[in-house]
Amino acid sequence: MKKFKVLLFCVAVLLSSCGDVFETHPYDVNVKGETGINAKQMAVIEKQFANKDTLRVAFISDTHLWLSDARDQVADVNSRNVDFVVHCGDLTDTATAKEFEWSRKILMGLHSPFVALIGNHDFLGTGNQTYEVMYGNMNFSFIAGRVKFLCLNTNATEYTYLAAIPDFDYMEEEMVKDTEKFDRTIIVMHAPPYSDQFNNNVCKAFRRYLDYFPGLMCCVYGHNHEDVVSDFYNDGLIFYGIDCAVHRNYRIITITPDGYEVEKIDF
Repeated sequence: MKKFKVLLFCVAVLLSSCGDVFETHPYDVNVKGETGINAKQMAVIEKQFANKDTLRVAFISDTHLWLSDARDQVADVNSRNVDFVVHCGDLTDTATAKEFEWSRKILMGLHSPFVALIGNHDFLGTGNQTYEVMYGNMNFSFIAGRVKFLCLNTNATEYTYLAAIPDFDYMEEEMVKDTEKFDRTIIVMHAPPYSDQFNNNVCKAFRRYLDYFPGLMCCVYGHNHEDVVSDFYNDGLIFYGIDCAVHRNYRIITITPDGYEVEKIDF
């Protein structure tokens, strides 16, 4: 019995002195630091730009683990006169808690408020849960300058098609929610129609739903790692693809009462 007590004592000493050896699991969803980021940032955006007639919005995407390029991108955005920033998803590469923390630290260096969508890489492991704690709902919207920015989770294959992605019920709610506050709409998503992540069984239905949003202006997406302008449906609705950080470019959309202008920024 005495030897057993001595053994327990030795084990306790070993555990207390080697705490660094026993690390938490990379997918433990134990989020440290800032949480609920999107809701806080959207509140700032809606308050500051409710009545502004001209908006300059920077769209970035797919920073993954290109942390040096992402820092340079943030520095470049800070040198421009932008009102707020939208990250189109893939904040991480393998969705570990550390990657989310690294990405968040870089984005928190922005001088302008920002929101971030979830990308397919952000779903890996328990990444979707980490995203929800750190950023919030995977579908969200906000209004600035009488423009509704509808941000949709379109990563259908991450659910193996067992969930309604895109969420048409959510879209129906947003069509009529706060219509007295906005006249125009911009749709933002990570994976675009006809990509590997989108539920392409509902591509045509998705397009029909978009027509119900007041003053639909354009759609913006990431995922494909290329700067491209597309008319996926051959009907005049333009989709702007935002490139990845390592290719060192992004876009700024300037929205005016008469329409909008799109600028490609190389950094």
